[in-house]
Amino acid sequence: MNDTPQLGIGIGWRPEIADTVEALSGVDWVEAVAENICPGHLPDSLVRLRERGVTVVPHGVSLGLGGADRPDARRLADLAERAEALGAPLVTEHIAFVRAGGALTASPVLEAGHLLPVPRTRDALRVLCENIRIAQDSLPVPLAVENIAALINWPDEEMSEGRFLAELVERTGVRLLIDVANLHTNHVNRGEDPAKALDELPVEAIAYVHVAGGVERDGVWHDTHAHPVTAPVLDVLAELRARVAPPGVLLERDDDFPPAAELAGELTTIRETITAAAAVAPPCPPTGTGTGARTREVTGAVTGAVTEERDAGGTDAARGRLALGEAALLSSLVAGTPAPEGFDPRRLRVQSRALAAKRAGVVAKIAPELPEILGEGFRPAFLAYAAHTPMRGGYRRDALDFAESLLIERRPEDSAARRRLTLWWRERAASRPPRRATRIFRVARAALAGR
Repeated sequence: MNDTPQLGIGIGWRPEIADTVEALSGVDWVEAVAENICPGHLPDSLVRLRERGVTVVPHGVSLGLGGADRPDARRLADLAERAEALGAPLVTEHIAFVRAGGALTASPVLEAGHLLPVPRTRDALRVLCENIRIAQDSLPVPLAVENIAALINWPDEEMSEGRFLAELVERTGVRLLIDVANLHTNHVNRGEDPAKALDELPVEAIAYVHVAGGVERDGVWHDTHAHPVTAPVLDVLAELRARVAPPGVLLERDDDFPPAAELAGELTTIRETITAAAAVAPPCPPTGTGTGARTREVTGAVTGAVTEERDAGGTDAARGRLALGEAALLSSLVAGTPAPEGFDPRRLRVQSRALAAKRAGVVAKIAPELPEILGEGFRPAFLAYAAHTPMRGGYRRDALDFAESLLIERRPEDSAARRRLTLWWRERAASRPPRRATRIFRVARAALAGR
């Protein structure tokens, strides 16, 4: 891992704070959500940052490397194109699944609209390793994968988070993006010790670190990226720095953006935390020794056991088993089917509400006319819709389907608002009529006629 680029201190670049990010002092690099970047039309802000020598790393959110299916070739090509357009030294993605169903389960494909945890089982590890190898072969630069925050536990897990990550690195050589906020989230929500995870994972494989804020509600930690970074998260950052000097540390913020001075203050706090931890930490061991090497000694036997156990069934059999489990879980979360055996129904309800809330937030951003037309009724109406209607075609289609459902029910009740919603829907659906085209156009015609 000696060729890992030294990034320094960075911040997540978002269009809403592009000017602020450019003006912040001491920002060595930025990370941009890959799916929000058009390679042929890079945002002017990113162009200016690159001209100043600021490194830009694309951060993917839609590959679903932890899903049962092999990575989609088109999505991989898109990620590779963004890496080349940005001149990035690496790209990053998540250890998560984002969709389920399809051919492996002979069921409709369901979209989560968010990152969901994979089970820490030998089946899931085998599938994840093959998916990462496919991605590595398709990308022009190294790949690093991120541990995610989780609200739920899979039943019958076979490995801790640290051992799971250590095995992943051992088998694939992939680099790690360690999110210390997610380690804290999993401590609160799943009772997992961040220090134990750090002891078990190969710290020399770390490409960089995420730091982000969240909030605790009713004993559940929500990794919101919309709140200030808390002291417990900084404590985990210090724990990590006590073990290794990370090549890069990045502040993430995705919503409720504070004034520039607050962002600058959080970056200063991150620097001070790293400096203070480095002052009291023992010298970092050279690559190939210390914590990571000890982990490999511990997990070497596991590697052999896993290989021996899976020779009989192979990766395709593991994909089939994983597909059934992920489809059942996602169906429970987004389609209201019963909780799969072994899951905590209360936690599934929390996760389901969180997914619906995220859908509502994203739809409000990409279709701002909807909350403008519906006013305070937008959010409750959308949450009611999401409770029984899975997202199947991305957020833009979700916005169309939501509007369609309201119009079929002859809502909103205010006739002027219903006419505005009808016009909005017709303008966007004309080139691709939705499934119930005949019925909805009849309703739309009546709304525009004022009936």
